[in-house]
Amino acid sequence: MIRNLVRHGIAFVCGLLFASHAIAQDRAQPRLPTVELTAGMHVIQAEVAHTHNQQSIGLMHRKKMGVNEGMLFVYEVPQVRCYWMRNTLIPLTIAFIDDNGAIVNLRDMQPRTERSHCSSKPVRYALEMNQGWFKARGLKPGFKLRGIPLAPAVMP
Repeated sequence: MIRNLVRHGIAFVCGLLFASHAIAQDRAQPRLPTVELTAGMHVIQAEVAHTHNQQSIGLMHRKKMGVNEGMLFVYEVPQVRCYWMRNTLIPLTIAFIDDNGAIVNLRDMQPRTERSHCSSKPVRYALEMNQGWFKARGLKPGFKLRGIPLAPAVMP
C-alpha cells in the first residue's frame, strides 16, 4: 500500500512538472530585463536571457518585436551554440558573438522550423533581432557590439 502511494505520488509530481513545462511553452514568456547595446550609431534594447528556462523559451510565441529590440542570450562558457525556431512566429537573424563583443557569424532563421542554425566557433553570446536588421545596417562578422555584459574568460 505504501509502495502504491509513493508510486502515485511520484507520478503526480511528474505530471505537474510536465504540465507546467508544457504551459510555459504555449505562450510567450514575460519581457525580460533589458540591456542597451550599441552597434555603431544604432541602439538596441535587448532582453537578456540568462537562465536555461529563459533561453529555452526565448522569443517563442511573440507576434512582433520592435525595430531595435532583440534578445541577448548569455552563457557561462564559450561553446558552439545552435538555435532553432520551434514555436517562434517572427523571422529572425541571429548574431553569434565572441567574448570581445565581435560578431562571429550571422544566420537568418525562418519561423516555425526545427532546422539548426549554429555558430561557426565557440561563443558565449547570441543576439536575435528581426530578420534583416544586421544586413540593413551593413553589420557583418568582425563588427564589434558595445554594451554586452562581457563575462571574464573561464581559465582552464
